[in-house]
Amino acid sequence: MTAVLAPPSCSSPALNLYASLSRAAVPFFSFYDNRPHSRRHFFYRRPFGRGIGAVEILSQKRYPDPGKDKRTYLPPDGGRGESGKSSSAAFRSYELQKKDRGFIFDLKEQQVYCTHTEPDYSLPWQKQRQYTSTGSAFMIGNGKLLTNAHCVEHDTQVKVKRRGDDTKFVAQVLARGVECDIALLSVDSEEFWRGVEPLRFGRLPCLQDAVTVVGYPLGGDTISVTKGVVSRIEVTSYAHGASDLLGIQIDAAINPGNSGGPAFNDQGECIGVAFQVYRSEDAENIGYVIPTTVVSHFLNDYERNGKYTGFPSLGVLLQKLENPALRSCLKVPSNEGVLVRIVEPTSPAHGFLKEGDVIVSFDGVPVGCEGTVPFRSTERIAFRYLISQKFSGDTAELGVIREGAYTDVKTVLQPRVHLVPYNVEGGQPSYLIIAGLVFTPLSEPLIEEECEDSIGLKLLAKARYSLASFNGEQIVILSQVLANDVNIGYEDMANQQVLKFNGTRIKNIRHLAHLVDTCKGKYLVFEFEENFLAVLDREAAIAASMSILKGYGIPSERSADLLEPYIDIEDNQLPYEEIGDSPVSNSEIGFEGLLWA
Repeated sequence: MTAVLAPPSCSSPALNLYASLSRAAVPFFSFYDNRPHSRRHFFYRRPFGRGIGAVEILSQKRYPDPGKDKRTYLPPDGGRGESGKSSSAAFRSYELQKKDRGFIFDLKEQQVYCTHTEPDYSLPWQKQRQYTSTGSAFMIGNGKLLTNAHCVEHDTQVKVKRRGDDTKFVAQVLARGVECDIALLSVDSEEFWRGVEPLRFGRLPCLQDAVTVVGYPLGGDTISVTKGVVSRIEVTSYAHGASDLLGIQIDAAINPGNSGGPAFNDQGECIGVAFQVYRSEDAENIGYVIPTTVVSHFLNDYERNGKYTGFPSLGVLLQKLENPALRSCLKVPSNEGVLVRIVEPTSPAHGFLKEGDVIVSFDGVPVGCEGTVPFRSTERIAFRYLISQKFSGDTAELGVIREGAYTDVKTVLQPRVHLVPYNVEGGQPSYLIIAGLVFTPLSEPLIEEECEDSIGLKLLAKARYSLASFNGEQIVILSQVLANDVNIGYEDMANQQVLKFNGTRIKNIRHLAHLVDTCKGKYLVFEFEENFLAVLDREAAIAASMSILKGYGIPSERSADLLEPYIDIEDNQLPYEEIGDSPVSNSEIGFEGLLWA
């Protein structure tokens, strides 16, 4: 069964963001997605042959739009319900809208208006039609606002308006945390900040603590308040960033319009931001809140580095050690530890950790055989929670049993390198056009636009299961062929990975552009999967390039980033590895005995 997530009738940026609240007057902003018809289709993020989970982002548009934008993600349990059975489940991110009246305290409401212009990944030299959204944000002090990352994704203009005022102030996006779905804004105008006070954060709640969610679901003009309790605190999947971070599960109703809204404890302190819902035929009232610990990590990261650097990763695939015979075979004396199955080649731990190592502690905290660590007084939580508390560049000390002997291993933690990125940095994809052959790196947004059927199973398998063998590696594909006399016979080629150029294996699209620019031979020879060749006469290709660009209305034969001098990455390159057998995220692991850290 499938659960479909509808991106904010637009895209993820379209989620509504609702604000905050404290005992004093707190400025409030609301986001509303208003996006024209998108031609995006389906995007499945799951292992093949298993049930489909999906994420739906909903929004209410300012003007009619018959189109629906859909993107799917795997639910946190990998497509299975709590009982292990396949279920129709989904995370849904919701936007916030309209006005707020005040909940228990006097609340000053404000709105954020964002104009989004998304890249067109299928036609990478242009952008899609712009759309606008409104949402919410809240003050955190020092002239800064906090909102959801999807609310200002691909922004070209962000404006903020205080409640009861008709003046819109221009805001700047200081940082975006895609993994944690948080963005930091600033407004320079002193008038905007006059007479307002920042939000007050509370501690991480305990189980059964009362929680109140405030927002404007279903397009209401007055505030909606729902109450419930904290039902679970665990590492969960974040739909927008395809990441695994600490989340608060609540049973208070969360509906379209609540996304980005604050969740409060009985003292009126914000304990998190509502951002997604678990939908299943077998479950009800399961909503999720971004806890203040994740928010604080984002803010501290920005303060430490002057920018957002991301949540680090250990870069290993681990296996649980619940079986006594397995522990005995590995010479693990007690009921502890997790087995290292794979160390990612791009991870700093590569060369320090080895396959077959058993990690029994992380910075002195013992790791259980189920991959959990102590959490507060009587709780346990996934081992990767400890890693997410670190910052990029921090050092971790691991207690390891290697061939029966205990040893300490120190390693630096860095954000994980994805061979196929979930988000394209810089907002515009790279591309290279050679005699009508359009090359671009494979990315998840491109897969989303193109749809699984047109991408093909082999390329999808590489996107889902291959690991980067060195920093900077990309899967470069021939996206399409712009028909011309010079490329006769290749017109129907599309979404094919190019492996070699003139016999040299391609590292990334910059490398391909460099090889083409420095080629002096008679022919340009491109090698694809199954040893398929595309050969062009070099001089004829050069002569035809300008007419092809003019005929198709393309401003340049390559993206601006490919005009920069090429820097060889040979020194960082590790031996090339063919497609791996490991999923790239925890949500793609079907066997519960395995987990990424």
